[in-house]
Amino acid sequence: MLINIANLGQIFTNIKATFSKAYEATPSLWDKIAMKVTSTTSVEDYAWLNNFPKMREWIGEKFVKSLESNKYSLKNKPYEATIEVGKHAIADDQIGFIGPQAQGAGYSAKQWPDELVFDAVNKGTSTICHDGQYFFDTDHPVGDTSVSNKYNLALSIATQAAAIASYGAVRTAMKSQRDEEGRPLNVNPNVLLVSTNLDDTANALMTVDRLEDGKPNLYKGTAEVVVAPWLDDDTWYLLDTSKPVKPFVFQEREKPVMVSQTDIKSDAVFRTGMFLFGAEARGAAGYGFWQLAFKGK
Repeated sequence: MLINIANLGQIFTNIKATFSKAYEATPSLWDKIAMKVTSTTSVEDYAWLNNFPKMREWIGEKFVKSLESNKYSLKNKPYEATIEVGKHAIADDQIGFIGPQAQGAGYSAKQWPDELVFDAVNKGTSTICHDGQYFFDTDHPVGDTSVSNKYNLALSIATQAAAIASYGAVRTAMKSQRDEEGRPLNVNPNVLLVSTNLDDTANALMTVDRLEDGKPNLYKGTAEVVVAPWLDDDTWYLLDTSKPVKPFVFQEREKPVMVSQTDIKSDAVFRTGMFLFGAEARGAAGYGFWQLAFKGK
């Protein structure tokens, strides 16, 4: 194949089409547990998460919940997936490898938010959130008390008692939460998020009529099971994703787009003999309200 602007342009057009097709066909899970925030700058401030305002009777002047001193922000980071195509491969019509690589780039780009969001889930026990505590912690300050959203309970369907002591205990703790004024937060967990090795246990807990000891399953249908291969083994979480603000955040500054370096006269092509095609994106992932995510184990 002759190496010229027209042929390089056609190669890039084909790569974009293959990339886009793979991108659209690839499934993703992040939006089941996270909200999308469209970013307009390099860093987004989430200090407003310190407030969980509720309606109250208006008597006298309005009660304004001021922003707390804790600062929580997410800085966008750049990401890329690049394909190299040698000029000799083009000249010799040896470019059959480009299609699979473009498909791989599309697949990776679509699951880029998944990797960010579920990495944030995994790191929730060691990453600070909006209240100055780790997102999953044992002592989140609420008024004059503290609340734990971090447990160490193995998810079990062995007996009714075991199910109550694991899933049931975390579910009850979530639903029992109150704000600093003592009013219920009305948290209703609706997602059971689990690692791959807990797939069968979680789905059985949500679907069977009776547990392994023959006693009734008290929790059938109480949550949607989401199995995420990015999670650490043996981990499970209960989430409330029904609220306007979700427990996790996917912050998108620039969605994945295809770019190319195909200038025949460029120094890079002269030095390496390589044309570059790839995907670029910018974004981040982090935490919303910790009250909406409890770590079972």
